[in-house]
Amino acid sequence: MIYSEQHRELMRSVTKFCEAEINPHVDEWEKAGIFPAHELFKKMGDQGFLGIHKPEKFGGLGLDYSYEIAFCEALGASRSGSVTMAIGVQTDMATPALARHGSDALREEFLTPSITGEFVACLGVSEVGAGSDVASIKTRARKDGGDYVIDGGKMWTTNGIQADWMCLLANTGDGPVHRNKTLICVPMKTKGVEIARKLDKLGMRASDTAQIFFDGVRVPQRYRVGEEGMGFIYQMQQFQEERLWAAAGGLVKMERAIADTIDYTRNRIAFGQSILDNQVVHYKLAELQTKVELLRSLVYRAVEEYINGADITKLASMAKLTVGRLQREVADSCLQYYGGMGFMNETEITRFFRDGRLTSIGGGADEIMLAIICKLMGTLPGKPPAGSNH
Repeated sequence: MIYSEQHRELMRSVTKFCEAEINPHVDEWEKAGIFPAHELFKKMGDQGFLGIHKPEKFGGLGLDYSYEIAFCEALGASRSGSVTMAIGVQTDMATPALARHGSDALREEFLTPSITGEFVACLGVSEVGAGSDVASIKTRARKDGGDYVIDGGKMWTTNGIQADWMCLLANTGDGPVHRNKTLICVPMKTKGVEIARKLDKLGMRASDTAQIFFDGVRVPQRYRVGEEGMGFIYQMQQFQEERLWAAAGGLVKMERAIADTIDYTRNRIAFGQSILDNQVVHYKLAELQTKVELLRSLVYRAVEEYINGADITKLASMAKLTVGRLQREVADSCLQYYGGMGFMNETEITRFFRDGRLTSIGGGADEIMLAIICKLMGTLPGKPPAGSNH
């Protein structure tokens, strides 16, 4: 996949937006533990950034997914992992299933204002005791007349404090765990929705992450996304875009961490020379940059195959696994070369160190990615070879 001039122009616009609308406020939002999502998303909606690969009929640009990846990669210019994660939830985690499978009326009600930035979206999948094990969720939606009545709870919900609606995964039947779940659009101001608490996290400090309870929450059945019982399948599809987003979103952030470290170590003198003059330092930074480029190639290949209709489950899982582990290596290595300043919160590398740790957990932990890859390779006990299924 090679970016065209149209891709590059989009990336320049996104970079300019990050530098003007996000970066000057990062420290303030970190201290506050939240950023003004409605205000920022409305500005992004006005620029067309929130619906790049969404249908034109509902306010999107209708471009292929390579443009979304270009957008995501350029968001690496943001110096807040919290904000870029929240944007990713809006564009590639809470809305893909709605855009692909929702009725026209449902998309008009929830997708269109999410593309314009009037609505903030969140995704309700993880629960206490059911993080990566999506099939084990307990939240239930039973039918009553023309409504669903929802009881249960969700955990680690990004954007949960400010969200206008949730793309909720709930059990709607008693059948097999992969066929008894449904995605439902739930307005967050519905009676019975309780935002129990704002979670205190190691990193992503400016992201409002919530624990949410549902007690007899009643929504019309027309808020169902696609077919009943297909929610698990739809969510697995959504995960592919989320994982590509995570991989692409780490590229520029890691490159910036490496570049910042080069600048810092060039000017830090110890034992009569700059830290950068030590071969162990500049060789390590060269190695890290090489690994970033290898990940970029994997992401581009996966996106190209995705656009051409291939099943990219294995490639997306490989990319997600790699970015989580590589971000940890880059952050740890670069922080080390800052010496004592690398342990100070005033140094940006410490925020990257904290924020990046989530990538190996959220959206499917490293171990889940490895299990998926093994399954598709045919290396799990009792599993046949996967052949060309990737």
